[in-house]
Amino acid sequence: MFQSLFDLQARLDKISSNGDPLIAINQVVPWEMFRSELESLKNDGPPVKSPAGRKPYDRVLLFKMLIIQSLYNMSDDQLEQQTLDRLSFHRFLGLSLGDRVPDAKTIWLFREWLKENDLARRLFDKFESYLSLKGLKAKQGQIMDATVIKVPKQHNSARENQGLKEGRGEEIKTEWKPAKRSQKDTDARWGRKGDESFFGYKKHSNVDVKNKLIRKYTVTSAEVHDSRQAVELLDPRNSNRDVYGDSAYPSGSFLEELEARGYRDQLCRKGQRNKPLTERQKQGNRNKSRTRCRVEHVFAAIKQRCHHVMVRTIGLARAEVKIGLYCLTYNMRRAGYLFSKAA
Repeated sequence: MFQSLFDLQARLDKISSNGDPLIAINQVVPWEMFRSELESLKNDGPPVKSPAGRKPYDRVLLFKMLIIQSLYNMSDDQLEQQTLDRLSFHRFLGLSLGDRVPDAKTIWLFREWLKENDLARRLFDKFESYLSLKGLKAKQGQIMDATVIKVPKQHNSARENQGLKEGRGEEIKTEWKPAKRSQKDTDARWGRKGDESFFGYKKHSNVDVKNKLIRKYTVTSAEVHDSRQAVELLDPRNSNRDVYGDSAYPSGSFLEELEARGYRDQLCRKGQRNKPLTERQKQGNRNKSRTRCRVEHVFAAIKQRCHHVMVRTIGLARAEVKIGLYCLTYNMRRAGYLFSKAA
């Protein structure tokens, strides 16, 4: 049966009417602003001896594919297959049906290149600056919190686990065969939250109260206490001096740091043995939690879209890239909603 371009456009219009989040992202993100960062560094490897052969893929195109991957939580192979198959992905990437689609290995190599040059955080900061210029500045205070990012569990001996805890990861790795060593994550750690134990990393975030956008983030192994990243997360650009956080954050050193920098302490308190919270403190916690809970909406949005985020990479550096892309993708989607609401 003969099909025209009008048939293809009708199909895309139907996809749009059913709700395509990629359309909103494309409308608010000027992708060319990332080109200077993406092309500021040369690719690693031997010099090209001849201009002949297949041309490299556009880096902005590869970056947009990583945004799709973060939005739908796909593996590299799934991303390649779905990009070949889905018209909405072609439209988002600006590809026609006759254009080449990067394969899974190319996507992996590009993400490795981001890791080697620490570009994921620079791209996140670039978009953060753009949002501020467009009027989505950090306002009404900042909220700190941390969430667990799980990785596949490791099956190590007690002696190996003890060595990893003591920082002797490189020594332990020499005892493993190459095939085993390549699949072991010696940076991830066991942590505990309430009654649940988990293995992986933590994403520490600073979210502004007004727009619920992630303004700063850090990534650590899972055993690191939330309060140890608190000073690094402080955002001096926020228009309000209130700092919100759950009961994990109040500590003598951090409270002194807040006072020294002119911030207002809005951190929840917890009781101690033989020293329970007073009724006034309990009421204060309830009042603060009405604002603090907004950060939970951010974590829920990321986990709902990414199906309870699990990072299937090995090592802290790779996890930082993946988690940074999750944060950036969330901000892009959130910005699309905020701009459409304002319009």
